[in-house]
Amino acid sequence: MKNIIDRINEGSVLLSDGAWGTMLYDKGLESTECPELWNITNPDKVLQIAKSYVDAGANIIETNSFGGSRLKLDMYELGDRTKEINRAAAKISKEAAGEDTYVFGSIGPSGKILMMGEVSEEEVYNAFCEQAVSLEEGGANALIVETMTALDEATIAIKAAKENTSLPVICTFSFEKTVNGDYRTMMGVSPTDMVSTLMDSGATIFGANCGNGFDGMVEIAKEIRDTNQSVFLMIQANAGIPEIIDGKSHFKESPEEMAAKLPYLIDLNVNIIGGCCGTTPDHISRFAEVINLTNEIN
Repeated sequence: MKNIIDRINEGSVLLSDGAWGTMLYDKGLESTECPELWNITNPDKVLQIAKSYVDAGANIIETNSFGGSRLKLDMYELGDRTKEINRAAAKISKEAAGEDTYVFGSIGPSGKILMMGEVSEEEVYNAFCEQAVSLEEGGANALIVETMTALDEATIAIKAAKENTSLPVICTFSFEKTVNGDYRTMMGVSPTDMVSTLMDSGATIFGANCGNGFDGMVEIAKEIRDTNQSVFLMIQANAGIPEIIDGKSHFKESPEEMAAKLPYLIDLNVNIIGGCCGTTPDHISRFAEVINLTNEIN
């Protein structure tokens, strides 16, 4: 299999998977359970999710390891099983991927705020290092540091991945629209800040996931492109802004509605497009139709 960067350089738009949390809850995950432990206790259901995205046409699937750092797993008293859980996550997605689909090892936030002194930089580095190495050992083709909100934590995660594995590293942040009409993370980071600060971090692909439907993601992608025309860009949008009904989040953008907006991202030279919260294999299947047609034309 070609390195993901070589594949992007060939000029095709690549398609990533959709939501994992949404699908896990559909499979019966309880809100009090650790999603990552399902790699051990319910591997068949995790495999079904991964396969469903491969069957839908995704070129890239992630791993069920978003909260798989020791710092997050400690919240479930599972820190000592960090390596086991992450290796299993990668092996499951690798089994679903076969020879033609890339596996991105998912690394989410630590759940700690460095600037508040909740944890040291060394502890965060070691936690991300352990997770990154375990995902590589399980068979991941690349690592995605995702849904970040703070530059210091993202920088440490990228450094840990680059210094301790041989894999390409992707970094995506989660932005929300402010009352002023611009986009910031909960820690005040803008899309411009992300790219400008992290260009020399060792990550090779940047972007945004979660927090927005396609309309917001188009605006975020525009700002990133205004900042840097050449950076490789990945966007994973939610199925719209969620509505809370009976205490649960419901996402209302249909596969057809979202697929109709893909050309806006393609026109912005977004290299990898996928889904986040609320998106399903049905969404990814419709995305595949649009992206495959685009690649054929180009």
